[in-house]
Amino acid sequence: MLASFRLEGKTAIVTGAGKGIGRAIALALGEAGANVLLVARTQDDLEQVKKEMASDRTSFAVADVTVREDIQSAVRQAIDRFGGVDILVNNAGMNIRSKLDDATDAEWQKIMDTNAQSVFMFSQEAARHMKKGASIINVSSVGGERALKTGVIYAASKAAIIQMTKVMAMEWGERGIRVNAVGPWYFRTPLTEGILSDQAYLDSILAVTPLKRVGELPEVASPVVFLASDAAGYITGQTLFIDGGMSIHGFS
Repeated sequence: MLASFRLEGKTAIVTGAGKGIGRAIALALGEAGANVLLVARTQDDLEQVKKEMASDRTSFAVADVTVREDIQSAVRQAIDRFGGVDILVNNAGMNIRSKLDDATDAEWQKIMDTNAQSVFMFSQEAARHMKKGASIINVSSVGGERALKTGVIYAASKAAIIQMTKVMAMEWGERGIRVNAVGPWYFRTPLTEGILSDQAYLDSILAVTPLKRVGELPEVASPVVFLASDAAGYITGQTLFIDGGMSIHGFS
C-alpha cells in the first residue's frame, strides 16, 4: 500500500507566498488538500493568491520574515485559524546582484537576514508547536551547492540553509519532525523574466543543464508537496536539487 501524497487535515505555512515559487508551492499544497497560511510583506499579492486558491482553507498574514515578532504572530494565526502547524515551507528570499568587489556590508546583512536567519527563526518558532509527523521544507538553491559566476553572499546564504537543514533534521528527528530542502536552478518567475529574455545568458544556462531547458513552476512545487506528505515519511536531512541535471554537469 502506497503512503498518501495527500495533505487533508494538515496546515501549511508558506513564506514568500505572494509571487513566483512561493505562490506555486502554496497553490500546490492547497490542491493537495492542506490548509494554507500565506506569508509575505505585500498584502495585495497575498490577497491575489488567496483569491486564486478560492478556498476557505486559505488565510494570509502580512509579515516580515526578518522580524521575530512578525513570525510569532504568523505562527499564532495559523494555530488560531486552523488548529496547528504541520508543514512549514521557508521560501522567502532575495538577492542583490553585486560583483564581489562591489558588495557592501549592508548587502551582506540584508541577504543573510532574509535568506538564512529567517529560516532559523521561522523554523524555531513553528517547531515549538509541531507534533510527530510534521515537515519543514527549506528552499535553498543550486547556488548553495555549486559555484556560480557571481553572487557570493547569495551563495553563502543558500549554503547555510543546506547545512541548517541537516542539523535541524538531526536535532528534531527524535520528535518526529522531518526537515528537508529543495535546491532549484532557473525557473520562469517574475524575478527571472528579465534575465531569461537575454538569449546569450539563457544559452549559457542551457549549456550546463542536461535537460536543455529552464524549469516550470509546477516542477518545483510538486516535489515540495511530496516532501511534505506521508509518502516522504522516511526522508529527512536531504536537499533535493530540482535543476534539470545542472548540479551533476561534468565534461560534455
